[in-house]
Amino acid sequence: MAAPKKSVAKESGQEKAGSPPEFTKEQELKALRDMLLIRRFEEKAGQLYGMGAIGGFCHLYIGQEAVVVGMQMALKPGDEVITGYRDHGHMLACDMEAKGVMAELTGRRGGYSRGKGGSMHMFSKEKHFYGGHGIVGAQVSLGTGLAFANRYRGNDNVSVTYFGDGAANQGQVYESFNMAELWKLPVIYVIENNRYAMGTSVSRASAQQDFSKRGASFNIPGKQVDGMDVRAVKAAADEAVAWCRGGNGPMILEMQTYRYRGHSMSDPAKYRTREEVEKVRHDQDPIEQVRNRLLASGASEQDLKTIDAQVREIVNEAADFAQHDPEPDPAELYTDIYR
Repeated sequence: MAAPKKSVAKESGQEKAGSPPEFTKEQELKALRDMLLIRRFEEKAGQLYGMGAIGGFCHLYIGQEAVVVGMQMALKPGDEVITGYRDHGHMLACDMEAKGVMAELTGRRGGYSRGKGGSMHMFSKEKHFYGGHGIVGAQVSLGTGLAFANRYRGNDNVSVTYFGDGAANQGQVYESFNMAELWKLPVIYVIENNRYAMGTSVSRASAQQDFSKRGASFNIPGKQVDGMDVRAVKAAADEAVAWCRGGNGPMILEMQTYRYRGHSMSDPAKYRTREEVEKVRHDQDPIEQVRNRLLASGASEQDLKTIDAQVREIVNEAADFAQHDPEPDPAELYTDIYR
């Protein structure tokens, strides 16, 4: 049964968040491992890019791990995920293999797009991950289409459509909002507000900086969420998923998060101070929050180091595979071409 709209959003369009529900120890451990996998993977990708093993564009997700990990904890098999070009973390959270993702970054035949797509263009139908899209905001209309397909087929799957604060100003986003609310489509629009879009502060580029209100003119409820706390993300995701599965239409979740690196590997990020970045790392780091809670609840430092070591082993094996796997056969240039 659908929950009443008041339980999701107040008349202002958002509900003030309180303290998030506590995690069980098992949930904390899973969140720690999943976020560590993304961070260690991205750190290794940055190293390989610096070595010249990865070419083209490369946008790292370091600092934003709690968003996708918390969202995935609320989903079920069959729910779809689609995002923009800062996408490696989303792939790993969807349980795509680190080897396949890293091999695609290095352009090898073992990659998810057989080495032809690179960082911004890979997907997995098996894992219900539909990209990885290089055009700013393009995935929003596609994610809305996934939700339309769910509604048409009569299933209870939800489309989780990620985009950033910069893409939130794109016109196709609002066309999608209108259709999604009009047809009551089961889509959660996750706006990952990392404050700087491609390099411009939201205060300089967005007239309405409360992105949870972006759907107000379409009657789409929205919430602001602490995107650095995986528990807060999971709680908001649970609510949004229940709302969508209940036939109430779309919801907007503005995840207030932060990226530690530049927009891409080629961005020196001179538009912000080093002190600002270090303060967020020190005060709000999503992984350190989980580590500290686990230590406070009785976990040993050695237990947590063991998890990190296991994750590093997975990432190192992926990097080794991605550097030694053969490159695609030249004949691959002529496959997957449609007239």
